Amino acid sequence: MLARLRQWWQHTGGLELKDYHKTASTQQPVRKLSASTAEEIVIPLQQHTGQPPKPIVQAGDFVYKGQVLAVANGRISVPVHASTSGRIQALETRPIAHPSGLNDLCVILIPDGQDQWGDQGLPPITDYQAVSAECLHQRISEAGIVGLGGAVFPSAIKLQRPESSPSPITTLVINGAECEPYITCDDMLMREQAAEIIGGCLIMLQVLQEYTPAQGLNCFIGIEDNKPQAIAAMQTAIDQANDPRLKLIPVPTQYPTGGERQLITLLTGREVPSGSRPTAIGVLCHNVATARAIYQAVVLGQPLITRYVTVTGQGVVRPQNFEVPLGMRMQTLIEAAGGYTSKAQRLIMGGSMMGVALPSDQLPVVKATNCLWVSEPAVSNPPLPCIRCGRCAEACPVNLLPQQMYWYARARDLEKVEQQHIFDCIECGCCAYVCPSHLPLVDYYRYAKADIYAQREARAKADLARERHDFHQERIERAKREKAEKLAKHKAAAQNKTADTADKQAAIQAALARAQAKKAQPAPLSTATEDKPA
Repeated sequence: MLARLRQWWQHTGGLELKDYHKTASTQQPVRKLSASTAEEIVIPLQQHTGQPPKPIVQAGDFVYKGQVLAVANGRISVPVHASTSGRIQALETRPIAHPSGLNDLCVILIPDGQDQWGDQGLPPITDYQAVSAECLHQRISEAGIVGLGGAVFPSAIKLQRPESSPSPITTLVINGAECEPYITCDDMLMREQAAEIIGGCLIMLQVLQEYTPAQGLNCFIGIEDNKPQAIAAMQTAIDQANDPRLKLIPVPTQYPTGGERQLITLLTGREVPSGSRPTAIGVLCHNVATARAIYQAVVLGQPLITRYVTVTGQGVVRPQNFEVPLGMRMQTLIEAAGGYTSKAQRLIMGGSMMGVALPSDQLPVVKATNCLWVSEPAVSNPPLPCIRCGRCAEACPVNLLPQQMYWYARARDLEKVEQQHIFDCIECGCCAYVCPSHLPLVDYYRYAKADIYAQREARAKADLARERHDFHQERIERAKREKAEKLAKHKAAAQNKTADTADKQAAIQAALARAQAKKAQPAPLSTATEDKPA
């Protein structure tokens, strides 16, 4: 099986890196941090793809651990919950985990030190097989669970019945590859919480079995073969579950094996069509951390208020993994890892390939925070002219033409960029990594995508404005027509009334004339004779 997977992978690019820098942060057990000891917890409302939730608390309110702070606001939206008990200090804008350092609305919670759960939480569903798929789906949504592999898309939406999909869901793919350098939070999660991950897989299978009943529903769990301890722990949990639908498949250690489409191709041999989603070929993909969060929400009644985070790099004293309450300040994690070393220069959220630089460590941990990489100063290699070597195309795991996309993006020929399927680019950075000219290729692609989105939004707004203008003009014309028709109707009615009145007057005059004529005629003489006596 592994040889065949390697043969498939060799045709789709990727990188075989010399060192993934994962050993340093996996030498110690995961350490759990408590929010009760923090000075304040800052919980941003926008922690997922879609609409931000609507806050239902205000300054001065006391909240329990796990209590809802903001409810879902729209179809693609999930609630957020309190990471600990305490009092709401304010709802205000604070800097969030974004390279721009922009502010967003946050709930500021002052812990009371008790870390106590209230009675308003989610009741556990210990026998999830006895409830409907709709009930499980609603629980996953209420718990605020999103994809913890990086996309942070609401998990309940992905688990909905794919009404428009041409194929029923027959395969659930669980992503445990964790291919990016430095990140080890999923590895440690699989080592320590394998049973809960498998429990989450079984819950998702229960939902899919009812929504899309199909013969041969399977769950493929893909883990890179450089994680032997995680593979062993997960296999033990699978054996204990004793469910033939669960299948663990080691996959080659190659970047970016953990990409959704790449992993699906490796495990199933099927390729997701360009511009489509995995459900188009009957596949659904979730991360191992998401599976564990689903188990906790359903069986334990706990919303998503914590996650595993890797703190690593040569810029920290003791690299390791932590289970962190959402909203905790990143500085607290760095201090828990022994603080900064003299080599600390940059703070990156994510790994070395797709991570984003943060302006400060005063930002809160959010649902998308899987790793804090404290690195040395970046090597500054000035970009040189493209030499058309083609290495970027060889490394691209999506079989795109990075060189062509670069030229068109640089020339701002957005129509040609789109024709090169730029939206299939997963921004993995393989092309930039192998480029001998040190061109920031991914930056060009992100710029082009943003420009295309901006143009689409501008066109959409222009189309909407034009539709409103046309509707306004049509309404004015309709009002004019209706007014003219109403006036014409009134005029015709008035003319008819005048005609009727004239006819009546003429009839009256005629009757009067006949009466006058009759009255003016002399009385007729009598022709009768009297009878005389004989």
